Amino acid sequence: MMIRRSLLSALLLSLCAPLWAAQKVDLDYHVRFLPESDQAEVSLTLGNGERVHSLAFNLGDKGYYSDFSADGEWTQESPERGVWQPAKGLAKLSYRVRINHPHPRLQDRFAARMTEDWALLRGDDLVPSAVLRQQDKTELVARLQFELPKGWRGVETGWPRIGKHRFRIDNPLRKFDRPTGWIVAGKIGTRRARLGETDVAVAAPIGEGMRRMDILTLLTFVWPEAQAVFPRDPAKLLIVGAGDPMWRGGLSAPNSYYMHADRPLVSENGTSSLVHELVHVFSRIQARDRSDWITEGLAEYYAIELVRRAGGLNEDRYQAVREQLIRWSKPVKSLRSSNASGPVTARAVLLLQELDREIRQKTKGNTQPRSLDDVTRGLMRLDKASTKDFIEISENVMGDRSEVLDSKLLK
Repeated sequence: MMIRRSLLSALLLSLCAPLWAAQKVDLDYHVRFLPESDQAEVSLTLGNGERVHSLAFNLGDKGYYSDFSADGEWTQESPERGVWQPAKGLAKLSYRVRINHPHPRLQDRFAARMTEDWALLRGDDLVPSAVLRQQDKTELVARLQFELPKGWRGVETGWPRIGKHRFRIDNPLRKFDRPTGWIVAGKIGTRRARLGETDVAVAAPIGEGMRRMDILTLLTFVWPEAQAVFPRDPAKLLIVGAGDPMWRGGLSAPNSYYMHADRPLVSENGTSSLVHELVHVFSRIQARDRSDWITEGLAEYYAIELVRRAGGLNEDRYQAVREQLIRWSKPVKSLRSSNASGPVTARAVLLLQELDREIRQKTKGNTQPRSLDDVTRGLMRLDKASTKDFIEISENVMGDRSEVLDSKLLK
């Protein structure tokens, strides 16, 4: 009798399993760099094409993508939109993409670049964003493989390595996993360290002047302070960079960021672009409703504060930084905008410093005193934060109305 019950239970489990178990479908990306034509040849191969109804790609308005070839049906309704309906079974889409991208505002600078010896770009451009329609209970298992030109030594991405020039792409927040984040390939040099639970790599083309060990040293000092604020441990972090004519700034992605090789680790004004972009990677706070001051203000606030907490700024230097922020931001009348400028960001930092003091003063008698760190962690739980969200979270943290936030700057 017990044997019959066991067999019956096993049968029922086998019949029920497909009702909740997702069917995994391989999605293999292959990238071959072609320096002689300033292009990469990219292919997407689905192991079971009938599980995917369509992929509608946003190709942009720059004409970067060309030479599409597909198993199944490829239709391009306009230069900016292409739709792939994969064939059954093994199905492949291939195309070419131009690598060199001028900076949107500075035509003598590059946002992505390839030479005969190396390439530095974002994976977001290799595989454009797409709307995925697929059968229910389908899970794509994505991998990325690079084929490098002769003489190119290696490749680095912000994704875990699973073989030679091969990486696993897995973003739980997306149905369509694509290789977002920074990529550097070619004749490159890399320094690595394990900080906390994160594998950190600093990679750049050889001869571009990237201070790899300096970067790792500063990150080693501030990492414990960053971990104390941001309850997030990325499995891997890649920092890439190069010299002119690349854009002379910094730009973050979820698992990686770019820094121009000539950017100082700590600027003369006492802030750190390196730590600023690290905060973006850790916090992932995004703004809405003309509230970019939150995103950029917090990144700059912690670019100062984390270095200070790590012992890199004494009180005299900290006050000197504040005086410079006050002078720079004096003309600012409002923080509200969709794209915070330098003076607006500076004024936002001052407001955040004042708010931190207010929260600490109002909660110093509590069992658990609070600070701006608690507000930041609350913002991290939101998809996008508005000024209204910021005020509500701050006043909830301090348990009272905020005099600092009752300001014309936020109207």
